[in-house]
Amino acid sequence: MATKKGPHKGTGGHGRRQLEGKGPTPKAEDRPGHPAYRRKRAAAKRAEKQPAAPHGPRRNAPTRARGVASDEVVAGRNAVVEALRAAVPALALYVANGVIRDERIDEIRKRAGDQSLSMLEAGRAELDRLSGGAPHQGVVLQVRPFDYMQVDDLLRRTLELAEPPLLVALDGVTDPHNLGAIARSAAAFGAHGLVLPERRAVGVTASAWKASAGTLARLPVARATNLVRALKDCAAEGLMLAGLDGRGELDLDALELAEGPLVLVVGAEGKGLSRLVGETCDVRVRIPLAGAVESLNASVAAGVALAEIARRRRPRS
Repeated sequence: MATKKGPHKGTGGHGRRQLEGKGPTPKAEDRPGHPAYRRKRAAAKRAEKQPAAPHGPRRNAPTRARGVASDEVVAGRNAVVEALRAAVPALALYVANGVIRDERIDEIRKRAGDQSLSMLEAGRAELDRLSGGAPHQGVVLQVRPFDYMQVDDLLRRTLELAEPPLLVALDGVTDPHNLGAIARSAAAFGAHGLVLPERRAVGVTASAWKASAGTLARLPVARATNLVRALKDCAAEGLMLAGLDGRGELDLDALELAEGPLVLVVGAEGKGLSRLVGETCDVRVRIPLAGAVESLNASVAAGVALAEIARRRRPRS
């Protein structure tokens, strides 16, 4: 006789399967029709449309506004005024909506107009993103990326000149003001170009451009993936390599190599030449100093050495 509970003869086991149940309840985001499921699918579609980052997401990285291609901006009224006075190559000027006018804002607008620079109004949140959180006082200048040459192209151009080539290579210089000052001295004393390493060194920024007083617009600058290899390429073309070193074996006054094809290598602030670069140089030159002065700033040392090289290269009457 069948009872009221449990399977009985002729049920085929349906009752047993009902007692076993359907398993645990799926999560809301895995149940079709649930709002969480639709949100998950929409997020997945958006992720498919966006290109993946080459090295993974960066934490705490400032978000660039749409359409901004430059890696550098100048923020703040005084900084923007100085950049425009120095004719720093720029792409656009962003001004906050309803910004309070003063003499600096008026000058910024006038100089931007004189330079045919695009002036765009933007919200405070967009300016915050552009400046990476730095104080901007309602104005941000987007700087044009500098147009570097290849080392091979710079070397070929200098070898075609009628006079002996003179290049200046910087080994780990990280201060943009030093870079700008060295560029200014290089142009003043007849150098034909600069060679900068790509890593652990400063590039041509707005600060470097201002410090160079605009000479970077006329002085070719090449960027080397490997500075030691670039120096060896120069040596293979007949250029001698002279590195500035406070502990060098030769005084600058005795640098007879200055009259021929030459690369003057300037070391980093404080540390000087790196070991591999120093070993690559044909000679390491020191500047004779009087008194208790132990060393010179990198840009000052470069200026002194370039002035001596220019003196030796002048035609003797």
